[in-house]
Amino acid sequence: MTPAEVAGGRLLLCPTPIGNLGDVTLRVLQALREADLIACEDTRHTRVLLERHEIRARLASLHEHNERSRARELAERIGAGATVALVSDAGTPLVSDPGFALVQECLAAGLPVEVLPGASAVITALVASGLPAERWCFAGFLPRKRGELERLLGQAEQTLVAFESPRRLAATLATLAALDPGRPVAVCRELTKLHEEVRRGGAAELAEHFAAAPARGEIVLVVGAPAGSGGIALQDALVALRELVDAGARARPAASALAKLTGLGANELYRGLTQPGPGRGGNPSGQ
Repeated sequence: MTPAEVAGGRLLLCPTPIGNLGDVTLRVLQALREADLIACEDTRHTRVLLERHEIRARLASLHEHNERSRARELAERIGAGATVALVSDAGTPLVSDPGFALVQECLAAGLPVEVLPGASAVITALVASGLPAERWCFAGFLPRKRGELERLLGQAEQTLVAFESPRRLAATLATLAALDPGRPVAVCRELTKLHEEVRRGGAAELAEHFAAAPARGEIVLVVGAPAGSGGIALQDALVALRELVDAGARARPAASALAKLTGLGANELYRGLTQPGPGRGGNPSGQ
């Protein structure tokens, strides 16, 4: 056991709610109450959570502009026996938020680092998307340069989760639609908040929607794998939809149910079903 462990110093990584203040865990609240110091991205933002739960604590800022210098200072305090809780403005620390430098300092010094489970916009969006979650990757904030964005979207061979600005969402979806118009996508907006919305569909369908109705709030974008990489191709989904309709299902409800399972757009599936093809009429039964 190291001297630091004998002294009892440790770093606690504490997830905080991504929107709804009630989503903090009891264990995190206990850690925040017992910590000698809470390092936070924005002290004003963190105080809202602390006041909600009647927690009095000493706060220190740790953000992208002071992370390097503050990390050394906090590691020294932990080495001297202090318990420091690290929080970001929302979600789990280090996930596109400050804190990596502090964790590195503590690990290099042999100081205990404990991660508490809790809220994460990444996991919440992935599960809500309805897209495959067996294999997926997180890209952080999507690149702004079109070439880099095209490479990222084109190379993804599994479900991709990323943060995106509402101002750039429509353009990002248009870029994806140009690469693969039927690519399954879920736009998760304002998760856990009053105006939460999860809109699922094909890339072209969602690009058209958000070009006409610009998004607001915080966005997590979930993109399914392209056809041939474990994703479900539009034509395969249409075959399944036709079989359901032939078996007596109503076309629109069946398209909606299949869209939730595949990540494809319900309207896109219905249009594909109603378009006349070889040996088919253009008016499916059970509309």
